[in-house]
Amino acid sequence: MSAGKRDYYDVLGLQRDASPEQIKKAYRRAAHKYHPDRNQADPEAEGKFKEAAEGYEVLSDPAKRQRYDQYGHAGLSGAGVHDFSHMGIDDIFSMFTDIFGGSRRARRGADLQTEVELTLAEVATGAERTLEFARRDFCDECGGSGAAPGSKRKSCDTCGGYGQVEQQTGFGAIFGRVVTACPHCQGRGSTITSPCGSCRGNGRTVKDRIVTAQIPAGIHDGQAIRVRGEGEPGEDGSTRGDLHCYVRIKPHPFLERHNNDLVCRMPISFTQASLGAKVEVPTLTGKAELKIPAGSQHGQLFRLGGLGLPDLRSGRKGDEIVQVTVEIPKRLSKDQKQLLRDFAETEDKTVLPESKGFFDKVVDYLSGEPG
Repeated sequence: MSAGKRDYYDVLGLQRDASPEQIKKAYRRAAHKYHPDRNQADPEAEGKFKEAAEGYEVLSDPAKRQRYDQYGHAGLSGAGVHDFSHMGIDDIFSMFTDIFGGSRRARRGADLQTEVELTLAEVATGAERTLEFARRDFCDECGGSGAAPGSKRKSCDTCGGYGQVEQQTGFGAIFGRVVTACPHCQGRGSTITSPCGSCRGNGRTVKDRIVTAQIPAGIHDGQAIRVRGEGEPGEDGSTRGDLHCYVRIKPHPFLERHNNDLVCRMPISFTQASLGAKVEVPTLTGKAELKIPAGSQHGQLFRLGGLGLPDLRSGRKGDEIVQVTVEIPKRLSKDQKQLLRDFAETEDKTVLPESKGFFDKVVDYLSGEPG
């Protein structure tokens, strides 16, 4: 037997032929007996508590138990037995949730959320935002314990410092037992005798918080970035939650987003569409020149390569798509009307592809032979 280590069967008060269920019950009994919160006046209680945990880890594992039965403590070298002497009490509880149930495991803190508004230009380049929000955090006066400075917590009278209670369920011949968090101390194993005056024993106060968030280029409306560890603290100071920052994109006066492309609807005159023209179209970085070829039709699309938004993953940029809309003037001068009448006299509808196709269908329809 290794020097300084007691026999695990003696530690748990077991015979060497003990069943797995007997081992489990013995460990629960020992853990309850030597829990440090129940034995604050006994400096040896924590060591006995950890000794019982080590014994249970070995004897509850068939492979480790066989090696221990055959070779003693020396046979456990390299078998992966934890060094419980350097572990915290909550860490030990979290290892054996099948014994103590999950309620003793400290829960992660709550997540928080906020919103930021970006312009399309900021979506194209990425942006930095200063986020200001409020969260429930540790009380400065008591450090989150809920107890007045200088006072101490006492072992819970309901659970005896164990943090959990056993309850019987069912009735008659059909019943069972479940382990739940102690309702009096909420699973902490101890209660406050003198509450903190600042937080009234809650251990938390509302505090303002300011952080900086980097928003990547190409992000979409409604997507969120996560700022890790900026949520509320968990129970007993365990892992904090996260802050989720949701993005809202401000409408652009000229450009509309379609995935990574931008669409600009550009009005042009009848003469520009007929004769062709060079026009300036708005872009995210200013303006660009677009050549409208003669004979352009209403609703026709033109593409300006690489003037869209970057893809969130690849960074590859989309295009800007310009859709021309031909505007018909509502008021014409006498001279303008005459010029259009003169032009109309020169039109040959039989050579205009759209008109010719339409009127051919009209003739077929009226002749009783629709296509």
